[in-house]
Amino acid sequence: MVLFAHSCPACDAADAELQAGCEANPSPGRRGFLAAVVAGVGVLAAPPAVAQVWGGRARALGIRRLQTGENFSGVYWRDGRYDRTALDRLNWVMRDPGMAEATPMDPRLFDILATVQDRVGSDEPWLVTSGYRAPETNASRARESRRVSRVSFHMSGMAADVQLPGRSSVGLARSAAEMQLGGVGVYRNSGFIHLDCGPTRRW
Repeated sequence: MVLFAHSCPACDAADAELQAGCEANPSPGRRGFLAAVVAGVGVLAAPPAVAQVWGGRARALGIRRLQTGENFSGVYWRDGRYDRTALDRLNWVMRDPGMAEATPMDPRLFDILATVQDRVGSDEPWLVTSGYRAPETNASRARESRRVSRVSFHMSGMAADVQLPGRSSVGLARSAAEMQLGGVGVYRNSGFIHLDCGPTRRW
């Protein structure tokens, strides 16, 4: 399957400050993270804005992966915990399309997507062009371009490049940035934005 030829500004080695931030804030180990999710323990704190928007309400999300046409629409968090079955489905939709297996995504990323979607009042699903990026995929892109970093939130399941039908990328990025939800970047030419659950920053 052919991946979109797409690089992420959050992963550009040219941005030394961001690079240092990525290295100073490593992602949780996959095994430990997956064990926590499977156990239903909320060990990863969502940004404060998430709790402010949702309160105790169930958190729902709609996404469509452009490369595969696969969809997810439904509740992934209820009664104070993440729904394991929903996370498994989301992990599969957000996988690197060139890989046969899904990888655990950081559920805080889903919180960010759901919160922005709720704040702008959209019922449309997010269109996802890049979710998880396997190390092999990232390494291949790094060999092709010096602008692709060896460090990437996509590789840790903490980032997505997305578009919301009927909404401007600049407006979406502004809403996310105002809520201090993590990393927010704008692809002005393509109309997509980058969202991640790393340190709060904007470009």
